[in-house]
Amino acid sequence: MSDNNPNESQHPAPDYLSTEEMVAAQAATEGDLLARTQADLAALQAKSAELADQYLRAKAEAENARRRAEEEMSKARKYAVESFAENMLPVVDSLEAGLVIKDATSEQIREGAQATLRQLTAALERNKVVAIAPAPGTKFDPHQHQAITVVPSELDANCVVSVLQKGYSIAERVLRPALVTVSAPK
Repeated sequence: MSDNNPNESQHPAPDYLSTEEMVAAQAATEGDLLARTQADLAALQAKSAELADQYLRAKAEAENARRRAEEEMSKARKYAVESFAENMLPVVDSLEAGLVIKDATSEQIREGAQATLRQLTAALERNKVVAIAPAPGTKFDPHQHQAITVVPSELDANCVVSVLQKGYSIAERVLRPALVTVSAPK
């Protein structure tokens, strides 16, 4: 038999499927789709559980960090003056030692007071407490100075003529302004 003879009797392959074959093919396709969908669902559930766990851990970590920060702030407020107090103790010791001396001369008392003042000034500076004592001729600064009087002067207007009382600042913040006299406008 030749392949080119159209008259030969052959049973051509059917171009259609039987109903049973179509149902079986559809069931297989649906089964594959169901299996993929279930696998996707399982993967998404695992990812959801992982993200929920990460969220709970992050939330707990944030709560712990907040609590630790509150505790540190509480301790900082409670012990804020500890360093300052430690720096003041030598000054107290010097004053007490000076008071023990019964027969001190006025010169000894003066020297002791000057030494104690140096200790006190150094302790204040270590704690960022700095004196505000503007030199004569310095421009009046209402943020650091408080004008007590205005006096005629050879200086330019609104300049410090004299300091009546030093002011003090701590870390750039004014604790007490310097009390000054200011030159009047000419």
